[in-house]
Amino acid sequence: MKRWLVGWAAFAYLLFAIVPVHALGKPDIEKDRWVKIDLWQRRLYIVEGDRILEAFPIATGREQFPTPIGKWKIIKKSKGWGGGFGTRWLGLNVPWGMYGIHGTNRPASIGRDASHGCIRMLNPDVEQLYQRIPVGATVHIEGPIFGREDWKFKPLVKGDRGTLVMLVQNRLGTAGYYQGPFDGIFGRTLESAVKRYQRDHHLSVTGQIHLPEYLQFGLLE
Repeated sequence: MKRWLVGWAAFAYLLFAIVPVHALGKPDIEKDRWVKIDLWQRRLYIVEGDRILEAFPIATGREQFPTPIGKWKIIKKSKGWGGGFGTRWLGLNVPWGMYGIHGTNRPASIGRDASHGCIRMLNPDVEQLYQRIPVGATVHIEGPIFGREDWKFKPLVKGDRGTLVMLVQNRLGTAGYYQGPFDGIFGRTLESAVKRYQRDHHLSVTGQIHLPEYLQFGLLE
């Protein structure tokens, strides 16, 4: 069974449809310079308009701690965190946790899935990024929604957090079952919405998201 969204167009639509309004910012303050992160290739790009200015290797989240896919904003820049955060930090407005782009004291981890969900860079690279990208800049993170091919299939249960949870919130919200925030946090409100959906569609009423629900949502084929 393929672990991909149905078609690239569907992927692109879902990628940006799941982002909460606060993550988009106002069009009149959009910067020409932004960041693209490709989780497939483990590369970070500084982009101006549609022109790539620079590319850097990165480390991304491990299987248990996937990097959040979506369109985010840089909300804070700081120096001197030290240790595993390296020499610079650029924080993102991901609603379900603290994520950012930072340096590292483990340069050998670059090019691997090695972090707790943040984007790691070599310290000289993140220092360059820090200088060239302002607070408020957009960060597009693109990658496999369901993880890499060798990762285990993951059902969703109450207490889970992440891009997949936000995607389910979006689907159930569009269908009229979910009225809570699109924050990527699987709480009681989402659990109740899942149960109502399952009853109406003759699925096992578990309040959890398993293969039948993913298929019903059209997220797997």
